[in-house]
Amino acid sequence: MLVRQILKTKSPELISVTRDQTVVEVLRLFRDNNIGFVVVSRSPGECLGTLSERDCCYAVAEYGIEAPTMRVADIMNRSVVTCSTQDLLPFVMSLMTDRRTRHVLVMDGDASVGVVSIGDVVKHRLDELLRTEQALSDYIAGTPYH
Repeated sequence: MLVRQILKTKSPELISVTRDQTVVEVLRLFRDNNIGFVVVSRSPGECLGTLSERDCCYAVAEYGIEAPTMRVADIMNRSVVTCSTQDLLPFVMSLMTDRRTRHVLVMDGDASVGVVSIGDVVKHRLDELLRTEQALSDYIAGTPYH
């Protein structure tokens, strides 16, 4: 499965924040949108960095009670893991494993166009496994193909 096929099943909106927003503002955005990852940018498609729930937890562990009022620019991840819309799912899975990340930013040229999360990977792999299981059951039972 190609990354672009995964993006078709998701909301097309890529949620981003600015460098000057506070950590607590981003955490509220996470809560309100049921997400755990944002792109840091000045304009649509641009990526200055990213921020995840994990980055926020690390900030609390390192800076304590100061963390919620810190700026995104102070804790954002500048080493962004990316893939292309033309990459295959196993490649994205290997990126997640090798870089120990739960989110991969999807690029179309120089523009960020979406995010593939570990949840997306599990969902699509499970769907593939269920289709394979059904096909094998049908084959064993002698059910004709359509």
